[in-house]
Amino acid sequence: MTTAKKILLWIIVGLVLAAGAFVYFRFYFVFGDGVKAGELNLFTYKGYVFKTYEGRLIQAGFKGSVPKTGGTATIQSYIFDFSVSDEEVANELMKCSGKNVEVHYKEYLGALPWRGMQKQVVDRIISVTSPDDL
Repeated sequence: MTTAKKILLWIIVGLVLAAGAFVYFRFYFVFGDGVKAGELNLFTYKGYVFKTYEGRLIQAGFKGSVPKTGGTATIQSYIFDFSVSDEEVANELMKCSGKNVEVHYKEYLGALPWRGMQKQVVDRIISVTSPDDL
């Protein structure tokens, strides 16, 4: 094998390894994980080619007043959109619409079409409470 062929082979191997590392860190590396709680506002099963479970939690809260500007406290809500890849978790969430749900999720740097449309993927339910229980 000539020197030019060896160099070309090493360049190709390096590019393949770099592409593999990029795909791993972009789509499979868990960037963060955490817990979110809120009212389950929406949960659907949708998609054209890849059917995925998509949900939305509404987290209500207060936005504090700003002393320097004399602003008052206001109510604000935060929307947490997520996907679910586990069918058992999805079936449980289908029964929880309108309830306060606490879920554990994993955050990825990129979304995959067969995993869901969102970068946040819920992997388990921690607790479910009815609004009447609060």
